[in-house]
Amino acid sequence: MTNSLKISVLIVDDHTVVRNGLKSLLESDGDIRVVGEAKDGMEAVRKAKTLKPNVVLLDVAMPVMHGIETARRLSRTVPDSKVLILSSYSEPQEIDRALEAGASGYLMKETASSEVLRAVRDAHRGKAYFSSAISQRMLQQNRMAFSRGKQPRTHAPKLTLELIGKGKANKQIADELGISIKTVEKHRASVMEKLNIHEAAGLTRYAVASGLIETNRPSLVPSAS
Repeated sequence: MTNSLKISVLIVDDHTVVRNGLKSLLESDGDIRVVGEAKDGMEAVRKAKTLKPNVVLLDVAMPVMHGIETARRLSRTVPDSKVLILSSYSEPQEIDRALEAGASGYLMKETASSEVLRAVRDAHRGKAYFSSAISQRMLQQNRMAFSRGKQPRTHAPKLTLELIGKGKANKQIADELGISIKTVEKHRASVMEKLNIHEAAGLTRYAVASGLIETNRPSLVPSAS
């Protein structure tokens, strides 16, 4: 397979031995190539701007700039690059923060060696990916919530609102979140109903006011009618 057809990956971790191990693993099957490495968040953003990798594999515990903030900046500066968070922490709030920063998936370090290849491929295809332990826990939480008559926990509606606020069309949102267009339409309708907002410009203003999208991007915020 020629390099132009391979999935390009930027590895971001402050430990050389970890970067070397990930590089060997990623390049073992022939359809992925590591185009660069970075040892901190600032270096990651600089290199991503130049290399424009398909996927950034990003350690969350980074010097100079935390992995979550790095993910947020990567989402703004290289929006076509998918960010996969690599972490030792699996607390729901950490996963929420990563997703809200624009990450396409979340991998636990202890299982990364067996899941990283699939995660990179899924992220490149526009699908979200979570370590199996996290996925199982989310599924169990949703089942428990359903059995108690509560709303199942899901990140998709909030992410849908963020992407609507950024001016994304339904198909773009579906592709980015790895869900169907009909599901996006349901999320859009649900968000509008709950917020009592019935036009896209209003959703954009709400997303800005809520901090879901940056306030220093006025071109995304339609003026009030």
